[in-house]
Amino acid sequence: MRRLELMLVCGLILILALSTFAQKQEPPAGGVPKDFILPKTETFKLNNGMAVTLVPYGTLPKVDVRVVVRTGNLDEGKNEIWLADLTGNLMKEGTTTRTAAQITSEAAGMGGDISISVGAEQTYIQGEVLSRFAPNLVALLGDIIQNPLLPETEIERLKNDLVRSLSVQMTQPDNLALDKFRQVLYGNHPFGNIFPTEAMLKSYTVASARAYYEKNFGAVRSHIYIAGVFDSKAVKKAIRATFSGWNGGSEPLVMIPEPVSERKIHIVDRPDAPQSTVFIGKPVINPADSDYVAMIITNALLGGMFSSRITTNIREDKGYTYSPNGALSSRYRDAYWLEEATVGTEVTAPTLKEIFYEIQNLCDNPPSEEELKGVQNYMAGIFVLQNSSRSGIINQLAFLNLHGLDASYLTNYVKNVHSLKPQDIQNTAKQYLDPGKMTIVIAGDRKKIAKDVSQYGPLAE
Repeated sequence: MRRLELMLVCGLILILALSTFAQKQEPPAGGVPKDFILPKTETFKLNNGMAVTLVPYGTLPKVDVRVVVRTGNLDEGKNEIWLADLTGNLMKEGTTTRTAAQITSEAAGMGGDISISVGAEQTYIQGEVLSRFAPNLVALLGDIIQNPLLPETEIERLKNDLVRSLSVQMTQPDNLALDKFRQVLYGNHPFGNIFPTEAMLKSYTVASARAYYEKNFGAVRSHIYIAGVFDSKAVKKAIRATFSGWNGGSEPLVMIPEPVSERKIHIVDRPDAPQSTVFIGKPVINPADSDYVAMIITNALLGGMFSSRITTNIREDKGYTYSPNGALSSRYRDAYWLEEATVGTEVTAPTLKEIFYEIQNLCDNPPSEEELKGVQNYMAGIFVLQNSSRSGIINQLAFLNLHGLDASYLTNYVKNVHSLKPQDIQNTAKQYLDPGKMTIVIAGDRKKIAKDVSQYGPLAE
């Protein structure tokens, strides 16, 4: 009995102590993220026009090598959508001197791998290996880029892969909504045509891929980035030996779109769909604009982070959706803002109401200093964190190069984020996020939603 009493007394004392401790202690205030410090870089050009950037970084004996070629889906013809993707896939299938298996084996022997990815305006050919193999990786990537075999034997398989990918993607409501959204904004510009037809894919030949490659790949359009721990002298020697003889090729294609947007509702009909995927957005300023950092913070506060206003409203308060998201999507001299949410069919119209309420509220009223400070600290911290890796640094340098920005965009980013005032955010919303000019696309059951949503804009035919 005495032992039990003693245990009870000790337990009570512990509870009281913990309670007192909890009452006295307050969580430490979050610190202000420090400025991003760009590692020292060295940039130069070869005689054929190819740019080179070397970034000594870190202490881990690894190195990232990435060749960024200024070509992608923008360079496809009207009836050649995904031809750039097919060409990229064919480039993985070997060179005139190496089979695909030999490339894979050689990269693995250096402690890494090789990948090729195709985007709207840029194609990445890249690898990551142990530091001592940096010159070898430069030579391997150079062979892949300059001497692709583009084998006839693999094209049917690769086309079939793309056909299967297309069929899967076109069953997904977010892709259906994005396809329509881009068509409305960009019309016949390549940015407005992001999905091919099956017949289009099946029509491509090796000759099509070779013509695309010959037209768009060359030294003038290319920039090689090397970040990590490496022997600078050996790497420079390898770059010159590998790429100096490459043909300069053509200048990058510049085709700046003129996107349009108006308050109109476009419904992609999905009969009997239990949910609606809602896209609301419009063209905005691009990264070359001096207000772009303010646009980034405005997006984060409004819909671009987990604690944003729209997320708090339609996820936490209303329970309409699990993961709404606001985002800025940018290309060379072009960008748009987009809020996306997948909701139950029955709350499609209420979702439009709440999203437009939050947009208009920010246009009418500046955020509090406390709310803005939280967003600033979060976004500045994320920025520094994202750039704390070899690949992250290359991403940012390639971003600067594409948009014609200098290094001050990176080094002053945190300072510029924290210099913004509540009125700046309101002004940015008023100037660039006018609700009266928002394009609305909904992938959902037309017969169940059309009447209710029409109160938020005229229905497109």
